[in-house]
Amino acid sequence: MTPWTKPEQTEEFFCPFCGGNEDSTPKETFAVRPDKTKPDARGWSLRVVPNKFPALISKGEVIRSENGLFLSVSGVGEHEVLIETACHSESLADLPAERVADLFRAVKLRTLKFKSDKKNLCVQFFKNHGMAAGASLEHSHSQIIAMPVISKQLKEQLDGAKSRFKELGRCVYCEIMEAELKTGARVISENLDFVAIAPFAPRFAYETMILPKNHSARYEETSNDTLASLARIYKDISFRINSLLNNPPYNMTIHTAPLNNNQHDKSFHWHMEIWPVTTRVAGFEWGSGFHINSVSPEKAATAMREVQPL
Repeated sequence: MTPWTKPEQTEEFFCPFCGGNEDSTPKETFAVRPDKTKPDARGWSLRVVPNKFPALISKGEVIRSENGLFLSVSGVGEHEVLIETACHSESLADLPAERVADLFRAVKLRTLKFKSDKKNLCVQFFKNHGMAAGASLEHSHSQIIAMPVISKQLKEQLDGAKSRFKELGRCVYCEIMEAELKTGARVISENLDFVAIAPFAPRFAYETMILPKNHSARYEETSNDTLASLARIYKDISFRINSLLNNPPYNMTIHTAPLNNNQHDKSFHWHMEIWPVTTRVAGFEWGSGFHINSVSPEKAATAMREVQPL
């Protein structure tokens, strides 16, 4: 475990995540404490706390309102921050694979916790790294949100996968994986449990998708050993992206099937997506829904494969 370090707090610089027993963060909901220290004290290597400025609030009833054409749902759910290290200068990519696995296991445990509350229909885990990727704090962290609705992007993926399953009786993600492994042109890296590919139609240069090789709709049902394998391929991909693009800002998320709903178990396949920030989304992209990407997925995959792994 990296020793706890705290940069000097000044009027110009204040990090609410440095510490562990400070008043600057809410009480922890989960932590990894190698030395078995007390909750909300120092000695942690991973810490999960409620977001002080949540997108959704945890108290209250979910109220769905309809007013003619207009539908709304009250903003009730959960929003937590996963503080990935106590060392202010470390990034997730700097951590050993076992520490990254601790993060992915924490996501699993928090998802299972949120799943026990029937008002939560969908969970989104994501990481914004760097100001250009939307990170408001420099200290390495990620976030998890439980929502009372199915997110727009997940619904589109679920609907597309379900339509393909009705047509051919197969998971489209399994089909994609088989086709990519057969040709190899867009495969970046693989291990026993996962394959990382450059998607056929990427929106961004060096966009990467990581898929479990065994069909599974639900991230929270993944074994801890398999999550350790996910940590290893995530570190591998992070190293390749950082080497090629000089440690760029990036966004990462995990798409997993809705909570307490098994109708997508056969058609959907959970997966991780990583988007290095190499260009800005502007008027054409917002207006058309199309993205201009100057690097083909085949070239991106080739360049990433040529990086000497750790």
